[in-house]
Amino acid sequence: MNVTVLQQNIVWNKPLLNRQNAETAIRMNPGSGLYVLPEMFSTGFATEPAGFAEDEQGETLHWMRQISHETGAALAGSVVVQSQGHYYNRFYFVCPDQEPVWYDKRHLFAYGGEDKHFTAGTRRVVVTYGGIRFLLQVCYDLRFPVFSRNRGDYDAILYVANWPESRIRVWETLLSARAIENQCYIVGVNRVGRDPNCTYCGGSAIIDPYGHFLAQCQRNIADTATATIDLEALMAFRKKFPVLADADPFTIKTVQ
Repeated sequence: MNVTVLQQNIVWNKPLLNRQNAETAIRMNPGSGLYVLPEMFSTGFATEPAGFAEDEQGETLHWMRQISHETGAALAGSVVVQSQGHYYNRFYFVCPDQEPVWYDKRHLFAYGGEDKHFTAGTRRVVVTYGGIRFLLQVCYDLRFPVFSRNRGDYDAILYVANWPESRIRVWETLLSARAIENQCYIVGVNRVGRDPNCTYCGGSAIIDPYGHFLAQCQRNIADTATATIDLEALMAFRKKFPVLADADPFTIKTVQ
């Protein structure tokens, strides 16, 4: 499957404009099975969600479903959502003519105040599309390898982010580490530009199970990059070098 990352310069709290820019990028890069957008791609990273949030059937989800239907491809990215009196950083995975799958960000970014207004998710979500199993993760989740540890239940991880330029070396290092330790593909999508708090330089990339960068976006500009997830090659590598079979067992406790 061909996967395209859409590294966007997100305009602060302008959902319609951001959706239009994303749609233009998708139309200019036809032929992929999956298009991945950054974290909070319709608004920018809003730690105070009042005035930014959409409901569970909001315009951005409607747009994702429409574009997925028209292109025959899946779309993925996170949106600020209000549901039953709570705010969530919700990562949608939208397939053509199917009900959306979603994951609520588990590790809220307390350093930036995200935990003060958002509710953390409790579910670990893997979605299968085109025969490939994708683990859904959002930004700060990248720093917590136990939660994303491969239990033999996925083939690729999608990380969508608003990761600041000042810590971009950490982003690149941890993306590679997650690929190597989990014997999986990594699709990491970050934004560029500025918001009221941070500057972003991108660093979006698709990485193979050996930690090699298959495709990368240019720094500091809105850009796209495409690479192929080769499931047959992945399975051959895992069979030849069965690291996951020797992994330590563990359980994760969640608070409901």
